[in-house]
Amino acid sequence: MGDLSALKDALFPNAAGMVLDRLTEVDGVVVAEAHSAVLELRCPSCATPSRRVHSRYGRRLAEYPAGGRRVVVKLEVRRFFCNAPACGRRTFVAQVEGLTTRYARAGPSVKALWRSVALVAGGRPGMRLCNSLAVPTGRARLLGQLHAPEVPARSPRVLGVDDFAFRRSRTYGTILVDVERSTPVDLLADRTSETLAAWLTAHPGAEIVCRDRDSGYSRVIKEAAPDATEVADRWHLLQNLSAAVEKTCHQHRACLHKYALDDVDAPTPAIAPPTTLLPLTPPLDNIPATPLMQRVSERYAEIHRLREATWTISAIARRFGLDRKTVRRYLSNDLDMLIASARDRRPRQIDPYRPYIQQRFTDGCTNATQIYREIREHGFRGNHQAVRLDVRSLRGGTAATEASRPIPSPRKITSWIMRPRDTLSDDEQSQLDEARTACPDISTACDLARVFTGLVRDRRGHLLAAWISEAETNGPAPVRGFAGFLRPDWDAVLAGMTLAYSSGVVEGHVNRLRRSSGRCTAGDHSGSCAPASCCDRDRCGRVVHAPAERPILREGTARVTCWGNAVDRQ
Repeated sequence: MGDLSALKDALFPNAAGMVLDRLTEVDGVVVAEAHSAVLELRCPSCATPSRRVHSRYGRRLAEYPAGGRRVVVKLEVRRFFCNAPACGRRTFVAQVEGLTTRYARAGPSVKALWRSVALVAGGRPGMRLCNSLAVPTGRARLLGQLHAPEVPARSPRVLGVDDFAFRRSRTYGTILVDVERSTPVDLLADRTSETLAAWLTAHPGAEIVCRDRDSGYSRVIKEAAPDATEVADRWHLLQNLSAAVEKTCHQHRACLHKYALDDVDAPTPAIAPPTTLLPLTPPLDNIPATPLMQRVSERYAEIHRLREATWTISAIARRFGLDRKTVRRYLSNDLDMLIASARDRRPRQIDPYRPYIQQRFTDGCTNATQIYREIREHGFRGNHQAVRLDVRSLRGGTAATEASRPIPSPRKITSWIMRPRDTLSDDEQSQLDEARTACPDISTACDLARVFTGLVRDRRGHLLAAWISEAETNGPAPVRGFAGFLRPDWDAVLAGMTLAYSSGVVEGHVNRLRRSSGRCTAGDHSGSCAPASCCDRDRCGRVVHAPAERPILREGTARVTCWGNAVDRQ
């Protein structure tokens, strides 16, 4: 008996409450026959102790190999009666701590080995490797280890919450992340308040919750976890400020155009290298309506009509096939701003040469072919058709207006304001200074934005109240609106600008989930999407970025199993 006890301690050091009865070898497999030594056990439902044995039955478990040979445990366990009359559980089984769990056919050490192999090798290659390591298993069971570990009974101390898209603009879920460990905790099938509230109620313990500015999440957290400290994400704060600054620049585009027209130089514009010129933006009143601008106007009117008819943002988004953020942009911005955004376009190859074309046309050269040859000598690489269309427009009378200097777009000005000063080139700083000179409101918005950006980056939340007071007193209307928008969410914003936690970790996992969602198998394949470290292989161990090797998805059904609960989508 002493020898068996020593062997038991060597082979199964973590198996408390198990007695080794016999150790044999059959066809190269080490068979350990044992029984549970538990004589009394508490009911897992009512905690009533019981010694009444209902029955005994045998379990067969795979364990860690010994000497290069398979190890199988044949374990006899007891089933006990529950003596409490009011308890709904009539019988229960005694588990051997450190060896058995419900429905398991392998010990924890073997499961850990399978998981490590699956992370590295995938399905079929991992199966072959496990066979050579004397812990044989099938590819389905091997990849089953990659379905996230069981969700803990308690929430992490610092919990991150955000939504993600199963199908963009149509179906969304919620991801929960342990911010301190930077590991996903669970996936919820939707992003409704009821689902998140049920999860927080079933998993108490969150002391800090990191979220974005979504008011729905804030309301749920206050109700389901009232003692938790909410932390607003710093990136979303800067994004909201950037939108306010860009709206300010849009509202004062006329100031920029007037400043450019008043400061135009008389001499003939020389051809400069294309990389140093910005596209010429014509005056606002002289731009003809385009089909794109007409579509924007019609959609703007329809979205506002539906909103006045008490349609929700989600319903409007589904009606037009848009993202909810796009619908909010239509509702929160003026039509002129949206049209200006639609009108903005990427610079064309001919844009840097238009001042020269206009000057040659004014001098009397109306031959498009001749002008094309001249600008070709100065580096133009476009085709003759672009020059011909430009000359045709000049023949229509647009040459009567004097060319103004290039005007940077509101989005470009906003990017210069939000970036640190030391990252701007001399030309960018010069154009920003000119924009500030042209419009006092843009200058004030620039100063307020840079101060707020410094508070966020340095986490100086104690100065937030003073900044809000200054913005509401002297800031332009969009910046005043942003400052007022911070007050209802004051505690979360202040915590976000003071504590070290943020939703950056959560956003990173959302991006990984977005990249890996297309790699999940579906339908009959019952695919799984493992953590990012193993998302380069499918359930069969094949490289997933090879299109010919991807499994075919069954039409109408997609199954996503990423770290947490499996979610079927129809």
